[in-house]
Amino acid sequence: MMIQVLKSKIHNVKITFTELNYIGSITIDADLLDAANMIENEKVLVVNNTNGERLETYVIVGARGSGIVGLNGAAARKGMIGDELIIISFATMDFEEAKVHKPWLVFPNAFNKL
Repeated sequence: MMIQVLKSKIHNVKITFTELNYIGSITIDADLLDAANMIENEKVLVVNNTNGERLETYVIVGARGSGIVGLNGAAARKGMIGDELIIISFATMDFEEAKVHKPWLVFPNAFNKL
């Protein structure tokens, strides 16, 4: 049996920009992605703790060390600068493997830095 489990989570980052006139996605500082073991184009669930919105999109790599977290395209309507987000990715794995799997959990500071 295969199940989906938490693979990675970036907890409580703040939106630093929104760009409505873009084709879509979320831009995330490369340092945060590395720490969370996430990659460009990976599907993510984005939870906005400030307003309760949720959306699925894909990752675009942002400038390393910038602290950037931006909602692009239609996603830009789901949050405002300063809103707190949780960014989550999942993995599909065998049930027994999932029992011992340890997700990557990242808790950045108030400036979206490690």
